Amino acid sequence: MKLISYKNIVALGTTLMLATACSVTDLQPIDALSESTAFQTPERIELAVAGVYDGAQSGFYAGGAVRGYPFGAAHLEQGDCRGEDMVSVAAFYAITYNSTYDANSPNNGYFWQTIYAMINRANVVIDGIRKAPVGGSLTEAVKNSYEGELRLLRAMGHFYLLANFARPYGDNPTAAAGGVPYREQPVGTSTGASVDEASKQGRNTVAECYEKMLADLDFAETNLPATRAKNGLTRATKAAAIALKTRIRLHQNNFAQVIAEANKLVPTTGNLVSPIGSYQLTATPMGPFAAGNKSNVESILSIENNDVDNSSVNGAAPSMYTASITGGRGIVGISPIIWNQPFFPADDYRKSSAMVQQDGATSAGRGAMFTKKYADATARTDNAPIIRYAEVLLNAAEAIARTSSGVDARALSLLNAVRNRAVPAGTGRYTEASFKTNQELVQAILNERRIEFLGEGLRWLDIHRLATDAVFTTGGIPAKASNTNVFTALYTNNPSTTFVRVAAIPYSSFKFIWPLPIEEINNNPTLKTQQNPGW
Repeated sequence: MKLISYKNIVALGTTLMLATACSVTDLQPIDALSESTAFQTPERIELAVAGVYDGAQSGFYAGGAVRGYPFGAAHLEQGDCRGEDMVSVAAFYAITYNSTYDANSPNNGYFWQTIYAMINRANVVIDGIRKAPVGGSLTEAVKNSYEGELRLLRAMGHFYLLANFARPYGDNPTAAAGGVPYREQPVGTSTGASVDEASKQGRNTVAECYEKMLADLDFAETNLPATRAKNGLTRATKAAAIALKTRIRLHQNNFAQVIAEANKLVPTTGNLVSPIGSYQLTATPMGPFAAGNKSNVESILSIENNDVDNSSVNGAAPSMYTASITGGRGIVGISPIIWNQPFFPADDYRKSSAMVQQDGATSAGRGAMFTKKYADATARTDNAPIIRYAEVLLNAAEAIARTSSGVDARALSLLNAVRNRAVPAGTGRYTEASFKTNQELVQAILNERRIEFLGEGLRWLDIHRLATDAVFTTGGIPAKASNTNVFTALYTNNPSTTFVRVAAIPYSSFKFIWPLPIEEINNNPTLKTQQNPGW
């Protein structure tokens, strides 16, 4: 549903709708509102904000198709297929999985384009809200709360751009043009930047981008509500802003600030229940995904999908991640690489039939293991996770362990809180005696992230941030299981299992990060001179 009838403009290599759009079924359509009237009532502002969320959920793809770009599902599939712990069984994600992309690759290009389209929508609505007159139910606090939501989405969009198109913060954060263009002004409105100005904006440094992301999230934290009676999982809250800051600070290697932010959500004593929003771990790792991730105490922020507005059969998480014998397409499976790791015990709940399904050996999935986190392969209503309480706990655990001189008891307890709900008492559980040094504890935390977040798109984020780590470096893009040799016999719970692998790509390779899309550099003469080296 259109909310603002603006013209389309070509900028950032894509046609950016300055209108917001929304297909949320419980909203009444409003058509062709002018720029001067679009923000005059709280109801219209609510619709405009909902439209920005819709842009986060279902951006355009080639020919106008919807595939869940950028955050309806695409961030999950792209993040997993860039790593080694999920396997692209079919050729659907072969370009991403095999790192054969270039500046013309549509998956990369549309990821960039739809994120910037969402960011511009957010900036248009922020501008309109700031100018809206205070009156009635539209108080200054309400206006700031809406702006907080939009600035959180803006920060999140820039973060994912940095993770894919720029070197990590640990490389050279102040290198000129090392980051991405950080856009804080609407493009093409009567008071925003002109299309010509936007088409010449160059890349900020990585450090500048991080500073701006954190400023956006600080504003969001200050102004967002702690809870929401409606859409509590899919609309930004104070805890969502804090949780995302723990992630961003971890990527920044600012472990003291990770701990400071995490302490707002993670008690230092007693039960692990967040004092803001009452978030906590569910009883099992499957808890956040029961009933489509619509209502649970662990998910802090997810992107909504429903039966009439989702990422389509060609992009929705349940289509991609669900075994073909249970109705999915059997495309992105769990790799035998992670399955056979010694730190992933055979009796781990996350290997049980409650959470995984093996496809038939002659099916589309060719015997690979598939997650059950996204169950609705028919209507594709599963919400796409962004961040949940388990990640906040592991973010805090890693930061504490990295800044301790020995095996820190709190870091170990946070790790065990996540792990022990999946691993029965016995050899798979950790005690202080399991580790000789804090470095061994950090490694265990990093290992646990690989298991806990399978199918949630987080593996690439860790590969990216650890690429320059002096101790825990990934060394680049790890070797992967060949997507033509995934068969039932490879899932043996035996680390010595051998199989054909796609070669690793070292961090020094230009292929470690994506090139700026060809449409972008063709339309922006500044960015044309700032293409990632090697491309």
